[in-house]
Amino acid sequence: MPSSGMRQCIRDVTLYLCFIVTISTLGPLQFGYHLSELNAPQDVLTCKSRKAADDLASQPDSKLPQCIPMSEAEFAFLSSMFVVGGFLGAIFAGPVSTSYGRLLSMRITSLFFVVGAALECLAATVPIMSIGRLLAGVGAGASTVIVPLYISEVAPPKERGLFGSLTQVTINVGILLTQTLGYYLSRGSMWRIILAIGAGIGLAQGFGLCFVPESPAWLAANKNSQRAVRTLQRIRGADNSIADEIENWPDAKSTDEDERLLHDPESLARRESTTSRTSAKPTAQVGFFGVIRDPLYRPAIIAVIGIMFAQQFCGVNTIMMYSVSLLDGLLPIKSSILTIMISLVNLITTIACAPLADKIGRKACLLLSIAGMGSMSLCLALSLRWEIKILSAISVITFVAFFATGLGPVPFMMASELVGQEAVGATQSWSLAANYAATFIVAQSFPIINTKLNRELGGTGWVFFIFAALALLSFLFVSWRVPETRGKKDADEVWGRTRRVD
Repeated sequence: MPSSGMRQCIRDVTLYLCFIVTISTLGPLQFGYHLSELNAPQDVLTCKSRKAADDLASQPDSKLPQCIPMSEAEFAFLSSMFVVGGFLGAIFAGPVSTSYGRLLSMRITSLFFVVGAALECLAATVPIMSIGRLLAGVGAGASTVIVPLYISEVAPPKERGLFGSLTQVTINVGILLTQTLGYYLSRGSMWRIILAIGAGIGLAQGFGLCFVPESPAWLAANKNSQRAVRTLQRIRGADNSIADEIENWPDAKSTDEDERLLHDPESLARRESTTSRTSAKPTAQVGFFGVIRDPLYRPAIIAVIGIMFAQQFCGVNTIMMYSVSLLDGLLPIKSSILTIMISLVNLITTIACAPLADKIGRKACLLLSIAGMGSMSLCLALSLRWEIKILSAISVITFVAFFATGLGPVPFMMASELVGQEAVGATQSWSLAANYAATFIVAQSFPIINTKLNRELGGTGWVFFIFAALALLSFLFVSWRVPETRGKKDADEVWGRTRRVD
């Protein structure tokens, strides 16, 4: 027999909730998809493959050549444009979603995905493809800010950790999808199909968002309490009480009346009309720079930026972005197959570990993840130095598995739990801007540092000693500056302070 907690979880998770979460998480899926889309077809795309170069020479007048000649520097620039776009999207997404709502912001990101992927697919030159990568990056950066906020605001309170992990789950689905497609389509001009599918996913999300509601928490914070109550009740189901969830909303004292009105549509419509005429201005929101200047929010900003830097500086994207070239010839199986295995392990482990954040806590998950990744970085460095191929393969797969236990999903849910609703958009923007800045640093510096160390010190694997050291520093930072948020009803309880009255 299922436990009472399991039965409550089943009651809270309605089909409607599953639908809106599925549609909204197509944004993070696109992040993972575009992040890895150039990994497998790199040689074919850039004409480094002999067959691709021969095909290009045989079709000089083609409007869409089978490959686009580019140097390593040009390919690095092309790859980094996605990160630059993500940085821009992350900065502006918080203020836009705070001012105009989560729903409109998600619809805008779907447009960026469609236009960006279409330009990539139809590009015949590096500049055009770079513009497409930039636009897709803007959509991805904005999605990774907005979607975790939206999910945390529609998910049942006791399952927010579980639902929060869906952002990372769908990112991993996107990575696995593009790696698998790359394995089969990295020949001729078929790499364009990989890019076209990105546009198709954007169209599907844009259509689905026509049937998704605005965040109830955002509606309540912007003085639309009646619509917020009605939306939340629809998400939870007519038979579930929402009294506890709306207790701290504006006009919470009228909760009982709100719930009664839900069963009287005409009275509710009249009251909504009256409320819209008499509502005060929306709750004052804290802007992008305001959260840094205000000492009330500064500890949260330091915490989320530190977590995001830890996520990237522990080295996960060296595997996700460069695994095919990095591991080629070093392991006992074909590197493209290993890349798919890595993506699959990442996805399975993320799903399996999704309940951990609600069971042992967010901070515990982070510390476990960092310790495991640091240990596996050390093992990978030594195994590459000693040329133990089986140990290298095991280290890589276990490294990714430890990432999925904490550093993958937890950072995306922290911003919404460390500050109040008035500052959550700006805090999430800082969080993801830090993520993209760190990703850019790693993506640009890793190939250079790796090559330099291998050349000057001899052999391979030296760079992973650096990642092991960075993991140690990250562990110390999280232990010192990141509070536990599991089971805390609001940011004031997280930080152990009395609510400020302005």
